[in-house]
Amino acid sequence: MGGFHSDAELVSHALAGSDAAFSRLVERHQAAVRGFLRRALGGGWAEADDVAQDAFLAAWRSLRSLRDPDGVRAWLCGIAWRKAQDRIRSTRRRAVRDGVWLETVEPPAGVSHEDRLSMAAAMADLPPDVRACVALCLADGWSHGEASVVLGLPLGTVKSHVARGRARLLKALGGPDDA
Repeated sequence: MGGFHSDAELVSHALAGSDAAFSRLVERHQAAVRGFLRRALGGGWAEADDVAQDAFLAAWRSLRSLRDPDGVRAWLCGIAWRKAQDRIRSTRRRAVRDGVWLETVEPPAGVSHEDRLSMAAAMADLPPDVRACVALCLADGWSHGEASVVLGLPLGTVKSHVARGRARLLKALGGPDDA
């Protein structure tokens, strides 16, 4: 599969029946999908990996529904988010201050262990929609418009969720409430 460079080429070959092309798409985008799921679910690697596996299987089955082959990452994240919502609805809510996932996350330079714990607790306390918006827009650098499309939420809702989430995270870190 070394000859295929763009996502659109890989999608075209996968639609023609190439398992290898789809595998290459998964390899290319799995880190982003799994990272988003870890933050959106507030859980650890194992839960994110389980949901990502479900999402990639669903993506393979519904590849023909992909309208923009160059937008495969956003499409995959959208499927992952829907699978995450299914997981959230189907399982009991875990203790919000668990913090187990922190042990698998590499802390940014200069962030203390206490701040990481506060941030994790604050993220876990956020409602799932708000947490997903914060994960995409603040942690992954997506635009509000991109997050709106991926999460299937109105643009204004994404903007308010990001603002509300940012304020709660800053408060948890002892910063100003109106950032």
